[in-house]
Amino acid sequence: MADLSDPTIDEAYQDVRSDKSDTNWLLLDYESDRSDKLTVTQTGTGGLVELRDVLADSKASYAYVRVTYSNDKESQREKFILVVWIGPGCKVMRKAKISVHAADVKQVLRVYSIEVAAREKDDLKEDPIIVRLRKAGGASYDGV
Repeated sequence: MADLSDPTIDEAYQDVRSDKSDTNWLLLDYESDRSDKLTVTQTGTGGLVELRDVLADSKASYAYVRVTYSNDKESQREKFILVVWIGPGCKVMRKAKISVHAADVKQVLRVYSIEVAAREKDDLKEDPIIVRLRKAGGASYDGV
């Protein structure tokens, strides 16, 4: 089981969800290579572009991101995504625990529209994610 007892995790989660905050992502990393304790290592206001820059190839991490996109000329939508990052250089034993730990993370970072399993930074390009969010969002008036 992953240890998500750190109170800053819920604080960061609430901050990303808040309409009053510019913070639009948080990153959870393991405290050390041998630990199953997750901590908030970073938050930011630069969306997926900024998040991609801080992900380490040698780590497994979890991110929660608020994505804002235009549904049409008059409206903006905000949706949340859960990112399960397994960097290309992540150790085998850490990879083996990810599916169990991801279930624990989902108990804490509860509200999201889609889950994105990312193995390389290109998996976090905004356009394909927005297409997935539109499909998951129900009514679509632009043919996707």
